[in-house]
Amino acid sequence: MVTAGNLEQINSELGTEPGPLLDWAYGLGKKTIVTTNFGPFAAVLLHMVTRVRPDIPVVMVDSGYGTDATYRFADELTRLLRLNLHTFIPRRTRAMRDALNGGIPTPDDPRHAEFTREVKLEPFGRAIAEMRPEVWFTAIRKEQTEHRAGLSPVTLSKEGIIKVSPVFHWSSKQMNDYLKQHQLPNNFDYEDPTKAEDKRECGLHLAH
Repeated sequence: MVTAGNLEQINSELGTEPGPLLDWAYGLGKKTIVTTNFGPFAAVLLHMVTRVRPDIPVVMVDSGYGTDATYRFADELTRLLRLNLHTFIPRRTRAMRDALNGGIPTPDDPRHAEFTREVKLEPFGRAIAEMRPEVWFTAIRKEQTEHRAGLSPVTLSKEGIIKVSPVFHWSSKQMNDYLKQHQLPNNFDYEDPTKAEDKRECGLHLAH
């Protein structure tokens, strides 16, 4: 059983490399999902988890504001890895939201929090409620943001889901080397409308 009390031991013994962490998480025998934004290095974790469990549900929240390259990359990788993709979208289309509320608000705009909730947090909350995972694989890495640097490879989400980040300690070079080794594509033409800048959190990993 994974509890707040034994997380430190799990992270200390298993958290440095993806392989042991993935083996441990799969060995729990719990209902598992993996999330992706199909951004930079997304193929790394998706390749790792589908090699062990090809039919693992892959959850994507599509805000409607993705780049053309990101949608093409998502289609390419879905076909290449035969992903069991589940896409969750906001309740309003981008066209309706933009017409009624304007474009993407800046982070200092009071409307930004509601924008983030509408296009990312609400659809993801729906995904969690519908899929009811017990283990959640995520590709966050400690070097990405200041907030993530203070996290650990294995944590418990606010809903009690075991949140596992197999590549947490990997550098961008290690991620890139993995892509080259397995001849996997990449996508750097990616934008998250809820972040506005690379080192800013999108809100999802703060809320869950």
